[in-house]
Amino acid sequence: MKLFTSPGAPNPRRVAMFMSEKNISGIELMPVDLNALEHKAASFRAKSSMARVPALELDDCRMLTETRAICTYLEGLYPTPNLMGVDAEERAFIEMADRRVEWYFMLPAASCVRHTHPGLAPLENPQFPDFGQAQAPKVLEFATWLDGELQRQSWVAGERFTVADITAFCTLEFARLMRFKADRAGLTALQAWRDRMAARPSAAA
Repeated sequence: MKLFTSPGAPNPRRVAMFMSEKNISGIELMPVDLNALEHKAASFRAKSSMARVPALELDDCRMLTETRAICTYLEGLYPTPNLMGVDAEERAFIEMADRRVEWYFMLPAASCVRHTHPGLAPLENPQFPDFGQAQAPKVLEFATWLDGELQRQSWVAGERFTVADITAFCTLEFARLMRFKADRAGLTALQAWRDRMAARPSAAA
């Protein structure tokens, strides 16, 4: 299999961390330079028509896109360590936590960065700075809520490490581009969790 990826982008990083946590090897990494708009090239669109990364090319040449779908597929191939739930109930609660992070934390953070950071101008053309700035309070609102959750539980989805922690960590690290840091916002539980995450070997993926 081949994984088309872009180091530094939050969604490709989610897959990289997921693979690292599961000690998955043997998947060829295919770097895609987003700033050079390689994902818009006809050769890449022929593989991934929506021109987005990450994208996993299976052995039969079918393309699997969307971060959550790729991770679900890899979870099936490599079931241990389990990161998505061992039964229907746990899977549902982990997915709920993961989706909350995606929709209410990652999306506004990405919108803020893509519309306000000059380095992202090639990817978001045209940029709408006012819209981007309007997303910043939403990032703080969710981060504050998540800090409250982490005051009463060890991990984002409960009492064990899961895919939801990977999503939240990649979002929080990407939010640095909008000058957001948990400690500066007084979110001590979120900062302590972030530091534990940063100490995991997968954080370097």
